[in-house]
Amino acid sequence: MIEQLLIAFVFGAVIGSFLNVVILRIPKDESILFPASHCFACQSKLKPWHNIPLLSWIFLRGQCSFCHSKISLQYPLVELSSGLIFVVLALKFGISLPVFFIALSFLMLLALSLIDFKYKMVPDSLNLLALVFAILGAWSLGGLFANFHHALIFAGGFTLLRFALSYILTASAHNEAKKNVTSWSKNYHTYPFIEALGEGDIMVAATMGALLGIPLTLVAIFLSAVLALPVMLFLKGSSKEDKTVPFVPFLALSTFLVYLFDSPILSYIEANY
Repeated sequence: MIEQLLIAFVFGAVIGSFLNVVILRIPKDESILFPASHCFACQSKLKPWHNIPLLSWIFLRGQCSFCHSKISLQYPLVELSSGLIFVVLALKFGISLPVFFIALSFLMLLALSLIDFKYKMVPDSLNLLALVFAILGAWSLGGLFANFHHALIFAGGFTLLRFALSYILTASAHNEAKKNVTSWSKNYHTYPFIEALGEGDIMVAATMGALLGIPLTLVAIFLSAVLALPVMLFLKGSSKEDKTVPFVPFLALSTFLVYLFDSPILSYIEANY
């Protein structure tokens, strides 16, 4: 069992090493394959031994081997997190093809979380991969269709929620703007269209539905709001730009936690409802 967990960790860390490239290059619309890995400070091409997950960063003491510029702590943290995701899932379910796809889905959510946190964007390519991997992470053919069905339910539900909330917020802004109408502005829209949810959040909700099913996804959505609330309160006094809280990291974290503790959560739901 220990050997299997070690294999799972190494495999996850290796994928995490490539995930770092994805996180850095996709927001810049760069190829994830070319050019080869290089130092962003001196542009020197890295040697194979410079790309060993975790170990290279430790042995190089977090510095480039050529110019000694600092290497971001993000690299080992993503590799460590990816390895641990594989280990935890292997510990819970064993090593199998469905677990492999489920782990890949969570790794895509990890990448989306970091990109959303750093760049305030949610790339469609990673979002679709997360959804596809989540649907493929089924234990049977029937489970495959069930995952797809649950994904559609939450994609549709979030789409309707986005429409309703955007309408309410925009209508409120419209009514507020009407109070300050002047003779020259009466024929122009002086209020913004307020978008309550991004399209990226809809796709993440679909992935959550495919991974968790209906009851657990509802729990995960509630948990994500609870996790995000302290951060929103902390940023309440900040500038308008700083008040923007990326929500994908909280959705991803709550999904992973609910996925790990699915049995006790379902038992609690069945016992109380």
